[in-house]
Amino acid sequence: MPESRLATRLQVAALVLLAPLAWFVYDGLRERNVNTGDSAPRFKVTTERGKVLTRSDFGGKVLVLNFWASWCPPCVEETPSMNDLARELAPKGVVVLGVSVDHNPQAYRRFLTDHNVVFETALDPEEKVNSEFGTFKYPETYVIRDGKVRIKYIGPRDWSDPAIRREIESLL
Repeated sequence: MPESRLATRLQVAALVLLAPLAWFVYDGLRERNVNTGDSAPRFKVTTERGKVLTRSDFGGKVLVLNFWASWCPPCVEETPSMNDLARELAPKGVVVLGVSVDHNPQAYRRFLTDHNVVFETALDPEEKVNSEFGTFKYPETYVIRDGKVRIKYIGPRDWSDPAIRREIESLL
């Protein structure tokens, strides 16, 4: 085989092998930022009550997915009204799921007890789920229906606000 043909084949083989590596590096470095209208990333969490939940577990229900931490003052501020939202809209098909990025399980559990959290929560100290959504400031909330992000709230909210309630209930 002529030397130039061998060199060409080696170059092609190198490109074929390097392309997946380049994609892997790009995918790992790119900034994710999920917005209204986007498909919600698939996720899997184990709740404080031991239930394993994934995005597909919510089917036609409205999922209010809230990222928070016990050390976050705005998260503390919105917890009572989020409790009310969970209690009042659960019978209508709204599920509230809080994913905590706390690194300290004791602080997380103490927060749940001290604030009488009634909605499902999961601890994600490796911050896998929030990073898939592109969330690194807390609190941040995604309202998801049928696998799509319908509403995105950045920062704390008063979940008893009638306008917010109407917005969420409009998705039922």
